[in-house]
Amino acid sequence: MRTSRFVVWADKKLHKAFGGRVSLVALAGLPSLRLTTTGRKSGLDRATNLLYYPHGDGFVLTASNWGRQHDPAWALNLRANPKASVALAGRPVDVVARELTGEEYDRMWAELLAFWPGYAMEQKEAGRPLPVFVLERVTR
Repeated sequence: MRTSRFVVWADKKLHKAFGGRVSLVALAGLPSLRLTTTGRKSGLDRATNLLYYPHGDGFVLTASNWGRQHDPAWALNLRANPKASVALAGRPVDVVARELTGEEYDRMWAELLAFWPGYAMEQKEAGRPLPVFVLERVTR
């Protein structure tokens, strides 16, 4: 958690230098994407690189915010406007987000912990349930 500022800074630099084809998460052998949401206050595009869990044809995001006590801005933005886009290796895909609750959340949380056990540590540090979003591709 202490290194989060450096990781985010370095990831942004890699994204810019390699046109979205390289990220620290991907270099670690994990799936990563660049999520672009609409700022709930500004209305401007807001982009961030995130670890994701592949699920069917969609993407699952966990709003861990590096174990901080508040949800990340991207989660708040998705709640305000679930239409977003993701870029995989620099290629954009339109998506719509849905926040999981109840039994669906519980089932996915178990899958997420099997995929990335670090989420348990981040949840403990945050002292809050970590929101989970499923992003489904928009078909045209």
